[in-house]
Amino acid sequence: MLRIDRHRLGPRVYVLGARVHEWHLGAAVLVALAGALAFDRIEQRVTALAIASAGVWLVAKDWQDLLPSRRDTAAWRLGLHSCPAPLARVERFTPLPRLAAILAVLAGLVNLASAVTPNIAWRDDLLLEVTPLAALRVSHAAAVPASLLLLVTAPYLWRRRQSALRLAVLLLVGLALLDLLKGLDVEEAAGSLAVAGVLWVGRSAFCVRPDPVSLRSAVRWVPALAGSSLLLCAFAIWLAAPESASIAAVVRETFDSLAWQAGPIVFRGELALVDEAVGLAGLLTFAWCAYLLFRPLAVPRAYPTGEARHLARELVRRHGVDTLAYFKLRRDQHYLFSPDRRAFLGYRVETGVLVVSGDPVGPDEALPGLLQELRRFAEARGLRLAAIGAGERLRPLWAQLGLRSLYLGDEAIVDTRAFSLEGRPIRKVRQSVTRLEKQGFTATMRLLADLSESELDDLDHVSRRWREGQDERGFSMALDELRRDDHGDSLVVLGRDAEGRIRGFLHFAPSYGRRAVSLSLMRRDKDTPNGLTEFLVARGIELLRERGVEEASLNFAAFGRFIHAPQSGLERLVGKGLVLADSFFQIERLHRFNAKFFPRWEPRYLLYERVLGLGRVGLAAMWLEGQLPKPRPPRWRR
Repeated sequence: MLRIDRHRLGPRVYVLGARVHEWHLGAAVLVALAGALAFDRIEQRVTALAIASAGVWLVAKDWQDLLPSRRDTAAWRLGLHSCPAPLARVERFTPLPRLAAILAVLAGLVNLASAVTPNIAWRDDLLLEVTPLAALRVSHAAAVPASLLLLVTAPYLWRRRQSALRLAVLLLVGLALLDLLKGLDVEEAAGSLAVAGVLWVGRSAFCVRPDPVSLRSAVRWVPALAGSSLLLCAFAIWLAAPESASIAAVVRETFDSLAWQAGPIVFRGELALVDEAVGLAGLLTFAWCAYLLFRPLAVPRAYPTGEARHLARELVRRHGVDTLAYFKLRRDQHYLFSPDRRAFLGYRVETGVLVVSGDPVGPDEALPGLLQELRRFAEARGLRLAAIGAGERLRPLWAQLGLRSLYLGDEAIVDTRAFSLEGRPIRKVRQSVTRLEKQGFTATMRLLADLSESELDDLDHVSRRWREGQDERGFSMALDELRRDDHGDSLVVLGRDAEGRIRGFLHFAPSYGRRAVSLSLMRRDKDTPNGLTEFLVARGIELLRERGVEEASLNFAAFGRFIHAPQSGLERLVGKGLVLADSFFQIERLHRFNAKFFPRWEPRYLLYERVLGLGRVGLAAMWLEGQLPKPRPPRWRR
């Protein structure tokens, strides 16, 4: 008659040998509701609406089983069924934290209303036979702060904090006990216990762990904060109270105000809202203490040094096939290694988003384990995942982690073996090169480690004049500084004038997994002749060819396809907007500059988890790349 099979994607239910899906149950509920309404068996509209909502929800959440091509591919979840990402953890109760936050608010409001309203007379009489009147009053008073504290936990339940879950369950059980003691409120007690049971059953969905250091600090500071707030509230009550009020009355008025109950002292005139002000101060103290208690596991603060940087460099040397792999050796990136330490990635955290720099580095067989470790790392800290500059080759692997991709732009890669200054199409570059050479400019290529201190000073001088006081840009596609001992294997193209002074330069980072380099910096003096940059790039490509380098990655052209080859009306509209923004971000000008050297275009992508979080991801990416000024923290925090 009935068989239930266990399956990795969820339970399978069979009736008389036929598989029963949730949409079957939903359709049966809707058919039964239609029959009941036809025969006037349901009188209340609210009941009919609730049954209809349940039926529609069962059909909607199981929509994939309606299609034979997608049947049995969706994992059972409390929310909408969706195909599970192979590298992501299959979590049955993923929507539960948000539902738990709503239930916590409802339970808190119900208990708060019950605590501040009179009891039912016959229940009071029954309770007074077994408990004293003082116990009822204490239970009523204790239920108010417990209900308020439950309300404070709601936003942290929404954010999947484990510590908020434990406190909420404890408060709900305590409120159920107080409901029985203060007035035999069986209904409220049953509701609180039901919510606590739901939270406990779905506790695996609360994956954000508390920070042990912050928790120990909170244990020290929360009592001090609560005590000082209590003393300040009592002092305010004492100042506003009449002179005839006793100390006992002031103390009781303080506790009653914090519990949002009427106390023995009545304030009038301009001081009529003192009680509400003290209650609001108590709520703010609650919220502050909750922030200290529920802070998630923190990300590393110090950037890697020593062994971690040495291991990262070795992995880049062995597996750095991607042209952006070398840029992970910047000093302002954190590292995350796979469990077997055969692969790693670089990242930074901004606006609650963990932003990965490009693709991970390592052998292909070690990358799935690294991405799974990345998912666990981010979930334990309550962070969103994103990546800047991901390539086409590993995009399917990122999709297995559950990340969506958004076209970000194109990387211009020049084949040095096919590059030539001959021919009509490249005549403008050839004219610039010829004009600069007639003026005495020359280009030489050197290893960064071979440059003298005076030459490095000249490069710094050119960079300062080029930036004009602005900070260096870049995160995923540029190095942070030239003066690094571990960047000595990079290449520099020096542009000297007729007097031998360095007036411009290019900096190329190597790619060890292939015969390629990637342009990191491109600098020149502002008072040099036009065309110096084209001269340096053209001669630099020829010098790279002499060194056996086959490919040179030039500037990244953001959203180039939207401007020059839109594939839809929306992309065409976005392209027109980007042309207007070119004066601020140099989008179109960089694409035109790269196109002079006839490169091939390799797309790069911005990866993100949810469409609704794309704005926050974009803000974090622009801060990291230096495209938008980031607000500076207060001096005391710096």
